[in-house]
Amino acid sequence: MATYITKDGLKKLNDELYQLENIERPSISRQIAEARDKGDLSENAEYDAAKEAQGLLEMRIAKLKDVIANSRIIDESKIGTDTVQLLNKVKLKNIKNNAVMQYTLVSESEANLKEGKISVDTPIAKGLLGKKVGDVVEIKVPTGIVNFEILAISI
Repeated sequence: MATYITKDGLKKLNDELYQLENIERPSISRQIAEARDKGDLSENAEYDAAKEAQGLLEMRIAKLKDVIANSRIIDESKIGTDTVQLLNKVKLKNIKNNAVMQYTLVSESEANLKEGKISVDTPIAKGLLGKKVGDVVEIKVPTGIVNFEILAISI
């Protein structure tokens, strides 16, 4: 399954992969070697912790390689604002409490709520895709159903 991503998003993934493979991996290997040198491995908590960290690191590296291999860079010049789509900034108003918020819809690997970037796989994004300015969308969230009005769509 292809993951659509921006050039910047792909660069961040490649930078993280480089960091994990060239800095983190050798560091964990050293920790394992040091723990192994301390003797009996059957009761060596440092060795167990380092091996577990190595397993988690290798899983992250494999996942990153998979995402990168299946990534397709989005031509940002072809993104429109007629309807909500990937990479659009969407300004919303919660109809119940009049709270206004803005999100940018991005791929899962680029999502960062602190930056206002939400994955297109989230319930809110799924409810917004294909909608237009002025539309009221009903979105099922864990706390129930929330109605949002789309105030603006931009790039």
